[in-house]
Amino acid sequence: MTVVSDANEETITDRIDEAAGQTPFVIVDLAGTASKIVVMAVSRADFVIVTTLGAGLDAEQDSEARNVIRQHEKSMRRANPYYVLPYVVLLTRTNSAIRARTMAHIQKSQIDAGIPVFKSELNEREAFKAMFSFRQPLDHLRASAVTTVDKAIANVQGVSMTTKQIDPVAAPARKSLC
Repeated sequence: MTVVSDANEETITDRIDEAAGQTPFVIVDLAGTASKIVVMAVSRADFVIVTTLGAGLDAEQDSEARNVIRQHEKSMRRANPYYVLPYVVLLTRTNSAIRARTMAHIQKSQIDAGIPVFKSELNEREAFKAMFSFRQPLDHLRASAVTTVDKAIANVQGVSMTTKQIDPVAAPARKSLC
């Protein structure tokens, strides 16, 4: 895995294109929703995972991310009237032991509205925070120094398996919300 951290609004598309020439999968993790860098990254995407904490304010931000996707689709439809950019919402930093009613309500509301939502979630784990503190991937963290490494790895593998089962080309077309 290669991590590129020097991308900005002027270089993001070049960085994505360079990475796409070297590997079959490029993951772009960006903060914020409706910024220029997000718009630029979406313009290069084949599939988008919109992350949300499952709380009221974060759900509003994931709505802004979906608006960016819809705007991109509109612009692409000039050349291809049937263009759809597949996306799915991933709930992150969830509690693996307790299911908060607010999060369950938000998730149900999204599903009822026809918004695709991952069945698996990315749980809140100390090991995920440690990756940034120690600047190491999960599989390099020592279990003696960081708790829940094994559970974090299993959690990521579950999300990864769910992602692998999604075929963006064969994904059913969702209702256009444009």
